[in-house]
Amino acid sequence: MTLWQGILLGLVQGLTEFLPVSSSGHLRVLEVVTGVRTPGVFVEVTLHVATLAAVLVVYGRRLVELLGGAIRGQPGELRMVGLLAIATVPAGVVGGLFHHKVEEAATSLVFIGVAFIVTGFLNWSTRGRAGTKRDPGLAGAAGIGAAQAVAAVVRGISRSGSTVCVGLWTGLDPVAAAEFSFLLAIPVIGGAAILEGRHAAVNIAAVGAVPLAVSFVIAFAAGLWSIRFLVALLKRGRFYEFATYNWAIGVLTIAYALWHG
Repeated sequence: MTLWQGILLGLVQGLTEFLPVSSSGHLRVLEVVTGVRTPGVFVEVTLHVATLAAVLVVYGRRLVELLGGAIRGQPGELRMVGLLAIATVPAGVVGGLFHHKVEEAATSLVFIGVAFIVTGFLNWSTRGRAGTKRDPGLAGAAGIGAAQAVAAVVRGISRSGSTVCVGLWTGLDPVAAAEFSFLLAIPVIGGAAILEGRHAAVNIAAVGAVPLAVSFVIAFAAGLWSIRFLVALLKRGRFYEFATYNWAIGVLTIAYALWHG
């Protein structure tokens, strides 16, 4: 892996993992258009760990509060941990039972372009929605989990975008919707790293220690920035503005695919 490949992969992974624009879709487009692809499972695991670290930096204290409160039997924390567990199940089933099929999910750029456009409409559907609830309830948690599972198998459908959208539809406060989505990302990203890590051959010399380290740092820094940026937009009620970007990248992706046959 060259240094510029490490920079590009780290930046794309860090930004698109958390912004509502689909990391899997962007990485596929990047691979086709530029020829840059993740060079081996070990690099994929490294990038996942970097983005997981970013979530833990921002939401680690809240996670400790939830787990500690649940252990002590505090009702509010027990309820939230239970809701997160419910929301984790659909993606866990898809990832655990259909891991290889998920990896081979539709890679057609036309399909991905259409999915980008759908993500745009999901973003736009949140315009004017600002609830006051602090947790999504049982039905809401199940809906958020289902949205996450769909995003896991459809490249171009954003995980963070779809889960935040469903959270807002259920009447969650925008900040609470972001918190639930990002806390939910912890077992999902961690699980993906474990599944990939089983097949990772640790050969840093072959990948390149410097490009790998740079990729990790950039993915981590970009992940931190994108989480905070997204939360700031949610606070201002401007989450829907990502729709324009998704529509544009969707149309460009389809046009590129059709032009190049």
